[in-house]
Amino acid sequence: KKEAEKFHINGLNENTVVFVNGIYSEKLSAIKKQATGIVIDSLNAFLKNNPELIMEHIGKYALIDNGFTALNTAFAKEGTVIIVPDNTEVKGHIHIINITGEQGKHILTQPRNLIITGKNSKVNIIESYHSTNSSENLVNAVTEAVVGENSTVEIYRLQQENESSYHINRTQAVQARNSVFTHYSVTLGGGIVRNDTNVLLNDENCTGNLYGLYLTEGKQHVDNHTLIDHAKPHCQSNEMYKGVLNGSSRGVFNGKVFVREDAQKTNAYQSNKAILLTSTATIDTKPQLEIYADDVKCSHGAAIGQLDDEAVFYLRSRGISAEMAKTVLIRAFANDIFETIENETFHDHLNNLVFEKLG
Repeated sequence: KKEAEKFHINGLNENTVVFVNGIYSEKLSAIKKQATGIVIDSLNAFLKNNPELIMEHIGKYALIDNGFTALNTAFAKEGTVIIVPDNTEVKGHIHIINITGEQGKHILTQPRNLIITGKNSKVNIIESYHSTNSSENLVNAVTEAVVGENSTVEIYRLQQENESSYHINRTQAVQARNSVFTHYSVTLGGGIVRNDTNVLLNDENCTGNLYGLYLTEGKQHVDNHTLIDHAKPHCQSNEMYKGVLNGSSRGVFNGKVFVREDAQKTNAYQSNKAILLTSTATIDTKPQLEIYADDVKCSHGAAIGQLDDEAVFYLRSRGISAEMAKTVLIRAFANDIFETIENETFHDHLNNLVFEKLG
């Protein structure tokens, strides 16, 4: 229990759903009383009572286009089911805590999360992934989100596993008219990590936001692959990913914005920027636009560089140490991601994690 409590976010109004080595722990979880019709439950428990609803949705959105998604679809036994009916809002954040690790064993977990919202609803979700020791483990997670008409769904994915772990994660969101979907991917741990985040703007006046931050060191390898699919007109998307790479680590960003023929009046913005702190760190970046409509505003860009020597010198001339000067500049670099987070407690939590990661 003490091990699980250290992964809670102090001061945040949380509903906690805890999984230990892929198994739901009712003892460690705590869900506040919610409005009638709101469901926050484990997949296994909900499947026993409502198999028809699960079968109606699960596996209908995340395409099986690679072996890992296929593996999860075939063998996933646990995860979180969140259902928010029309005209309701979940009280507090839903924090899904995934803890992996057992001494002397290699653990495979395959969480499967399903999020369904009705009309005019709102929910904020945090997925966090943690290790209890230094053992090699594999997490292969899939999250499917159905964002209802005029609804708002925010998902924050926080990955802090050990440097020996392997982590594969896919999120697929499908948006209805006038909805807003916002996804944050913060990668601070793991040996080999792949984050796939896909959004389908499937009706008019949708807004899709994808933000990502990855800090790597040692021999870490982090892939971020995104797809924003503008299927209908009058929609907008904002995408911003930033990376800070140290040691001999490697990052990959492959972001694609797809604008279909009928998706006129689309506004799409995409940016990927990275800072290399050493000569041995590498980044491969490939921002893409594929546009079949003619009345659109779309832009994309990538920038790779190092810390500004003049800025470091300026801070050092004010009595700040070299390491702290680097930390301050990196934090300023990441600020574009964090300043979009409205919840002050969670904003400060991520801020502290970045400072800890930077030493």
